[in-house]
Amino acid sequence: MLPLTPTSIQIGRLLRASTTGCVIGCQVNQVENLTCGGMVRIPAAQGYEIFGLVYDIHIDDDGLVRQLVTAEHVSEMVIQDNRLNRNIPAEISVLFIGYKKDGKVSHLLPPRPPLSLDEIFSCSAQEILTFTSGSRFGYFRHILGNPDLPTGELLAAHLQQTHAIYRQIHDETWLESAVSELIVLLRDDYETLNRVLGAISEIYQD
Repeated sequence: MLPLTPTSIQIGRLLRASTTGCVIGCQVNQVENLTCGGMVRIPAAQGYEIFGLVYDIHIDDDGLVRQLVTAEHVSEMVIQDNRLNRNIPAEISVLFIGYKKDGKVSHLLPPRPPLSLDEIFSCSAQEILTFTSGSRFGYFRHILGNPDLPTGELLAAHLQQTHAIYRQIHDETWLESAVSELIVLLRDDYETLNRVLGAISEIYQD
């Protein structure tokens, strides 16, 4: 078995949350620890660990940025200082896909949302394996059931990243099982199925 990487990394704190998702605030330089489709973990009250998928990363401007973008010459020192010390955080939108309690993983929505300023961590490879193991894809319904998400791109990004982890342990079957499950779930929605499979086809071209 090949070593699994990376470890879980603290990336920010919770700004706001609902029963289906949350928005994380973090420094701009922390965004490099996240990608669309990446899994995150939120240790919550009463021993719950909530899992989610990143589906949007939003970086707002501020007054200083508005001035700097029109300047002819901006030093690298000023750019880095703005990224490290800016008052407005980057915002990461997360869709909840399940939770763990007493060592048991559930693909249901968490019983209650986490609280403001709770810490958020990127999931380690082992945490992703634990959440997605056993050919259990119940969490797909949270993605497919939200019309406001870029469903195809989000699924493709998630499957690509997770497939890469399974390949580290010489498991080439997880991706095939995931795609088969999506075909079953979307058999009555050809338009969405075609869009999702079109995005996922990019994985097989790598």
